[in-house]
Amino acid sequence: MELENSTVTEFILLGLTQSQEIQLLVFVLIFSFYMVILPGNLLIIITIRSDPALTAPLYFFLGNLAFLDASYSFIVAPKMLVDFLYEKKTISYQGCITQLFFLHFLGVGEMFLLVVMAFDRYIAICQPLRYAVIMNRQVCYALLLALWIGGFTHSIVQVALIVRLPFCGPNQLDNFFCDVPQIIKLACTDTFVVELLMVSNSGLLTLLCFLGLLTSYAVILFRVRGSSSEGKSKALSTCTTHVIIVFLMFGPAIFIYTRPFRTFPADKVVALFHTVIFPLLNPVIYTLRNQEVKSSMKKLVNRQVLCGVE
Repeated sequence: MELENSTVTEFILLGLTQSQEIQLLVFVLIFSFYMVILPGNLLIIITIRSDPALTAPLYFFLGNLAFLDASYSFIVAPKMLVDFLYEKKTISYQGCITQLFFLHFLGVGEMFLLVVMAFDRYIAICQPLRYAVIMNRQVCYALLLALWIGGFTHSIVQVALIVRLPFCGPNQLDNFFCDVPQIIKLACTDTFVVELLMVSNSGLLTLLCFLGLLTSYAVILFRVRGSSSEGKSKALSTCTTHVIIVFLMFGPAIFIYTRPFRTFPADKVVALFHTVIFPLLNPVIYTLRNQEVKSSMKKLVNRQVLCGVE
């Protein structure tokens, strides 16, 4: 695919807001949040990798979720923070396409990972005796490979549709990063068919995954309704955590990608939470409700503190 077909060599990002005071406030809040939560995600990854007790598929997928979310946060947040310091915010055409590619590659990869985690919980709760056989290490790696391939395929389709469009006029993107809804508005041609393809590729996929996940957790809760109070409580706690993440991940994505590409006042705020805030929060929410991971993290931190003292 040739990226040089376009006469536009760079895009001007209009940013999150034009108010310098609000920009400064958002910069401080996002930077502080980033510096606190990102190390937490890295600690989750290190803890799961280093603790032999955390080898179950649940922790394997949780570690990959933390890795995906940490990687996803690097796509938008660093440039957004740097752009807050400059009056004119620009991104090259190639840089814009690259950002769009990784945004959808990792974003859809995470959506598929949440589907895999729902499948894992279904087997663990509804078929506990067969869990070790079904969710063996080979199956876990195969599912992980499948979600990476799925994310890559989806993203390539998005990029292929964008790079075929001619850009010869306005180059101002009304956002703080590059994404399909904003880029497609600047094309010097009729984009009706492309918009339909984009909505089908992103919006429909997101909606189907969301409905499938809600259905799966409803089935799990229905299956455990006759279990002991302890088993029911554990299943309810697990499902509640997963459903919270599902809404945080899919709510903004559905708002952005399942409607025609028109501008709404809440677009930038929703995009901020979708690309910066929620991805970093997801693994933390999982961890705070998982006693095994919390206990292992405390032991790891205490060992490092003792080593530092000695």
